[in-house]
Amino acid sequence: MRRVVVTGMGAVTPIGIGVEEFWNSLKETKLGFGPITRFDTTDYKAKVAAEVKDFVAKDYMDFKAAKRMELFCQYAVAAAKEAFDQAGLDMEQEDPYRVGCSIGSGIGSLQVTETACVKIHEKGPSRVNPLLVPLMISNMAAGNVSIQLGLKGKSLNVVTACATGTHSIGEAYRTIQHGEADVMLAGGTEASICPIGVAGFSALTALSTVEDPEKCSLPFDKNRSGFVMGEGAGVVVLEELEHAKKRGAVILGELVGYGATSDAYHITSPAEDGSGAAKAMELAIQEAGIAKEEVTYINAHGTATHHNDLFETRAIKLLFGEHAYDMKINSTKSMIGHLLGAAGAVEFITCVKEIQDGFIHATAGYTTPDEELDLNYVPGEGVEEDITYALSNSLGFGGHNASLLIKKFEE
Repeated sequence: MRRVVVTGMGAVTPIGIGVEEFWNSLKETKLGFGPITRFDTTDYKAKVAAEVKDFVAKDYMDFKAAKRMELFCQYAVAAAKEAFDQAGLDMEQEDPYRVGCSIGSGIGSLQVTETACVKIHEKGPSRVNPLLVPLMISNMAAGNVSIQLGLKGKSLNVVTACATGTHSIGEAYRTIQHGEADVMLAGGTEASICPIGVAGFSALTALSTVEDPEKCSLPFDKNRSGFVMGEGAGVVVLEELEHAKKRGAVILGELVGYGATSDAYHITSPAEDGSGAAKAMELAIQEAGIAKEEVTYINAHGTATHHNDLFETRAIKLLFGEHAYDMKINSTKSMIGHLLGAAGAVEFITCVKEIQDGFIHATAGYTTPDEELDLNYVPGEGVEEDITYALSNSLGFGGHNASLLIKKFEE
């Protein structure tokens, strides 16, 4: 199989636009939570979210192009351009049909759907925006990135709810491994902090109703009360190793394993014994050809819902046995909330930065252990530690499990 490396990364997050600002905020344990500003939350149970601040679309793309994109697409284009620029890609030097795109969104645009429904009700169907469909559908993130950057290779929109970003990167990895492309821009994007999004997840009792920014998102803590909705995008440039070396690219890390399974159990709850998630992790490790004990760090899905954190902990124990107690496990969602379809991609970027800097960020807010959740979730402050392998997990509604294994690059 062809080796696949990371040569560029871009991020739009609630604690920083751009990878360096985001990463520095993680190291400082900066929280991205605050009262929802996008709409009046008087009648809503959940009143706090992790919104992206100070994003101006025209700073990242042509103003006219931005007007034909909903927010989830704008985030994707901004993150993709950062990753593309860091990678130093020059499309005039590339075969455009060998450079592809795998950027997913779990939902697409709920906002434009809300607006259309109101307009149909108040003024009739003839008044609906002619661009309603291309603004709404989730594949337009990949479509707009491809258009903006001139990518003519395979273009995918993976949709697996909260596992979207991780699956998108995994499928791009497979594409390069099997020779269908030399370069893939891959990741996820989401912007669903709107009435339908908040009302829907609240009706599932998935969202935290705590209004204190320091206590609303508590992954793995006994007092966890649900996830906080976040938004943003994460995009990485994946590249075949020899292609990257030939053009003198700086290599940030190597992707060495990808595992994907289905719980085949329940539409919202993970399998209670953690077997599906455990198998996804096992497959990623097996592909890398290493022993389980060589993995010492996991960036967990860690949503701060009761079921996820308990069952993911069970999955880790099921696969790693006693070694689980020697590992460090954290949740990036403790600071940025749950970015839904973008979560796995932003957390993948986190893993690459942690490997580069030899630093594992803290799980913010974690203070009270739960009886069965007895692993090392990196409480308090982050820790300096040399990391060779980082395992990133995502679990999506519908039973979708995905794991990516990232390795410190070595020739």
